[in-house]
Amino acid sequence: MAAVSGSVRLQRCVASPAGRHSASLIFLHGSGDSGQGLRTWIKQVLNQELTFQHIKIIYPTAPPRPYTPMKGGISNVWFDRLKISNDCPEHLESINVMCQVLTDLIDDEVKSGIKKNRILVGGFSMGGCMAMHLAYRNHQDLAGVFALSSFLNKTSAVYQALQESDGVLPELFQCHGTADELVLHSWGEETNSMLKSLGVSTKFHSFPGVYHELSKAELEKLKSWILAKLPGEMES
Repeated sequence: MAAVSGSVRLQRCVASPAGRHSASLIFLHGSGDSGQGLRTWIKQVLNQELTFQHIKIIYPTAPPRPYTPMKGGISNVWFDRLKISNDCPEHLESINVMCQVLTDLIDDEVKSGIKKNRILVGGFSMGGCMAMHLAYRNHQDLAGVFALSSFLNKTSAVYQALQESDGVLPELFQCHGTADELVLHSWGEETNSMLKSLGVSTKFHSFPGVYHELSKAELEKLKSWILAKLPGEMES
């Protein structure tokens, strides 16, 4: 497995905008999934494709790697971790490598003419955690971050980075099902509170009875937030 950026080019699936491309969204899947899998799941939940007039959606796929919670089995995960818990240390080595790989994806958009303040990053579960590391530790000039059913560890490097930051930070949009038994709702709330205390403007939406899954109401709220952060530019 390649461990250096430049040697890893992520597979991706892209939903092109219907009109002129003026903003981009990078949507990261949860552990063991793929970009295409996430795109299909969203389509099933919404009963239609998630598309925008002016926003390109990029669904990258995490490269396969050994994953400790699966006893070292190979899985499409953004990083490794000892266990799915908010009180164990982060596997920063794998997180940092992937931050660099995903930075290449952001750079590709910038090279194609999209400003960084017209790019959103986010994801489901592990994908949301990865997006928070990417934005709050490496790209504080992005338009915003979203995290669905996600959490950060209690001693996360994200918190440490924000303690040293004094600039304007991307807004965080968070959603979590109250019935989630894999990533507890309280872990999401705690993450949100910590980020808010460190200067992040946050929104947190709870969804009663929703497990570790996407819901239609959540995706509709997300879609509205995306359009608020990345409005269509007035035609001149």
